[in-house]
Amino acid sequence: MSLLVVLGAGESGVGAGVLAQAQGYEVLVSDQGAISAKHQETLNQRGIAWEQMGHKHPDLSKADLVVKSPGIPDTAPLVAQYIAQGVPVISEIELGARYTDRPIVAITGSNGKTTTTLLTHHLVVSDGVSCGLAGNIGNSFAAMVAQDPQPMYVLELSSFQLDGIQTLKPHVAVITNISPDHLDRYQYDINRYISAKFRIAMNQTAEDYLIYDADDPALNDYISKHILASTLIPFSALRVLDFGVWMDQGTIHVKLPQAYYTMEVDTLALEGIHNIKNTMAASAAASLVNIRKETIRQSVQTFQGVPHRLESVLKIHHVHYINDSKATNVNAVYYALESVKTPIVWIVGGVDKGNDYMELMPLVREKVKAIVCLGLDNQKIKDTFSNVVDLVVETYDMNECVQVCYKIAERGDTVLLSPACASFDLFKNYEDRGDQFKAAVKNL
Repeated sequence: MSLLVVLGAGESGVGAGVLAQAQGYEVLVSDQGAISAKHQETLNQRGIAWEQMGHKHPDLSKADLVVKSPGIPDTAPLVAQYIAQGVPVISEIELGARYTDRPIVAITGSNGKTTTTLLTHHLVVSDGVSCGLAGNIGNSFAAMVAQDPQPMYVLELSSFQLDGIQTLKPHVAVITNISPDHLDRYQYDINRYISAKFRIAMNQTAEDYLIYDADDPALNDYISKHILASTLIPFSALRVLDFGVWMDQGTIHVKLPQAYYTMEVDTLALEGIHNIKNTMAASAAASLVNIRKETIRQSVQTFQGVPHRLESVLKIHHVHYINDSKATNVNAVYYALESVKTPIVWIVGGVDKGNDYMELMPLVREKVKAIVCLGLDNQKIKDTFSNVVDLVVETYDMNECVQVCYKIAERGDTVLLSPACASFDLFKNYEDRGDQFKAAVKNL
């Protein structure tokens, strides 16, 4: 019996273990940290071997196949050792893809991928089609394939998850956009990061589709220099296209091989140019898996959006508090600053991922009246903006941060949590950061 080793016992790792066991592998799950009680129970119920607080098990050296958590880099000593020995190291997404032949819609991008994924899923299920939702949004694709197989899957995929694929072949792939993100993981080389995103299409044929933002210079540049087998579906908010999806004078046009229809921008539930683009991508994806245009038109009017992404929290004394904790890179913050029309008290900071804040400078000059840093190391933010913004304050705790904002903000202002950074210095994840922000605001 072949041994499959799973490194990392989060949702995806445990799901990979469950699927691997169902497919006849002997499974060993190993985690450098503590495994949650819920996941320990799942592994124990199935008799899957596991260890926590370190990779020490003697059978680790006997692995025939390794599934690693997306958060573990290839440079980690144990992973590097497997690669050097020729042991295949894949992602949980790749494992799931090997054991289903159902159509997959796979969505990636620096920003907007969660909204586009959830909206695409909403459009599909609104047409009465049963559809799995998994990947980077928190559900394990592998566990779903093992325990609750679906006729179709919509997957949100990060570049880290795409690094670990070999055979994944989505029928419809989406790249929402490219901006510098996670460059610390890619040797600070944007081209490595872009190549990781395009792995989503590497196994596609002419019968498959790649939907992409035709307004994005990095995407256009890559496509012009590489031969892609996929049928390309561009979308644009800036120019009229002969084919694909575009916006013209407040109307979205969807022109695809098997569909042509229009939608009015002012009927969409989601606001802002970035959400118009997310709606374009999701509508194209849904059309390409044969969702009816009437369903798409109606369903884009009822979608509720994504928690922690420009989420309105409260208005207190005519000050609007917005939770944009999911904005963990500069491009996402750009959208947020652009969308707010009032003076901004901006909460920013956390674990810097190689950010270049200069592209935010025009918006910060125009709109930001005060910066409240929330992170253990705020030097880069202070160095960039202290000569532009009159007031820059450092805080190291969410309650303190919100109290400071409350004192600074005046009638008609917006307090915007849009950190541009990862959250792991002070919080479990961006959800925890956003939840703490909402709780602190509600306690004012």
